[in-house]
Amino acid sequence: MLNLTRIRRIYCRNAFCKWDSDAGLDITIMGANAFYSYRDQLEAHGLPLTPDSLAQLPPFSSITFNSDNANAAHCKPEVAKTGLGSSAAMTTAVVAALLQYLGVVNLSESAKGHHQDCNSVADLDLVHMIAQTSHCIAQGKVGSGFDVSCAVYGSQRYVRFSPEVLSSAQVAGTRALLQEVVVDVMEGKWDHEMDRFALPPRMTLLLGEPGSGGSSTPSMVGAVKKWQKSEPEKSVYTFTKLSEANSMLEKQLIKLRKLAEEQGMAYDSIIDRCCRHKSEKWTEQSITPSEQAVVEALLGARNAMLDIRGHMRRMGDAAGVPIEPDSQTRLLDATMDMEGVLLAGIPGAGGFDAVFAIILGDSSSQIATAWSSLNVLALPVREDPHGVSLEIGDPRLQEITSGISSANIN
Repeated sequence: MLNLTRIRRIYCRNAFCKWDSDAGLDITIMGANAFYSYRDQLEAHGLPLTPDSLAQLPPFSSITFNSDNANAAHCKPEVAKTGLGSSAAMTTAVVAALLQYLGVVNLSESAKGHHQDCNSVADLDLVHMIAQTSHCIAQGKVGSGFDVSCAVYGSQRYVRFSPEVLSSAQVAGTRALLQEVVVDVMEGKWDHEMDRFALPPRMTLLLGEPGSGGSSTPSMVGAVKKWQKSEPEKSVYTFTKLSEANSMLEKQLIKLRKLAEEQGMAYDSIIDRCCRHKSEKWTEQSITPSEQAVVEALLGARNAMLDIRGHMRRMGDAAGVPIEPDSQTRLLDATMDMEGVLLAGIPGAGGFDAVFAIILGDSSSQIATAWSSLNVLALPVREDPHGVSLEIGDPRLQEITSGISSANIN
């Protein structure tokens, strides 16, 4: 799976720690605009639904508040999530900032390269364990852990850990002390698998917000689990087929990366041609055997994604939840029928939150414009092989930190 929760390094979420000897530790959290829906603000300013319009908003804009409440003192923030793992990214950023501030880890070292140094890997592993634990305590359940792992390490192929490793975190605050929970988790057997993964060259991940309203991941997951118990044979069959389709997509993407390395000229030539045509015309673009191999892998990845979507729809129908709602199906089908689109789908647990597309060549701006005409806002996020890191050279850092002293977050 690809890391959909991070913009370049830690831009998605910034956490700052400041110690006051009288008041204690003050933590300010700032969320990047792409994590939430700002379409209301864009429409209020008469701006089109495009990434360029979103870029005109001030970085880390404040969320709006519900002023219709009769008692303004108790108004709640209006947060429209976009399904990019914002809670996991926030938890990871806060944990990393605290551990960095307290001198437990050194994230400046991990930011220098691809985290090959043993100390850097150990620091990231510690951030990962504590962030997974914190996220579990906050949500009151053990999730897949994929979004937290992505926030820590970057894009990856992921197989979840055994839920038992966080069993003590599920009773935190009831009969277990937090310190005991952390020690127990750190000494546990973390058996997850995490292999670095990235898109093949000349491909871009594009995220879109349809503006259909958010979906409740916990309730959807709960409905699927209930279906698994009520129809074990059908659910096992569906999950097996879904796993096979996921593996096939992974296989085709890996094959495309290999072809790009070994047959660079043929690969680039095909990408340049296919990005100007719909998928049914791709086979006509190949001339040599090497070019044909690239086209076959492209179509193989596309067909695998169609299989994934089909199994997800059947799972949703059986469980009675909109994993790929009809409105999203129409949008995804229209997207996959556009020139230069390799595949399209719904990230995470599905629902109405967001859609994604993998684009060939330099077709992203055309797809973003086409999405805008369909009332979909393309978000300025990209797949990133890097995970959490300490930002030092961000030109916005001075502006952000200068406003921290005046921020009052309760």
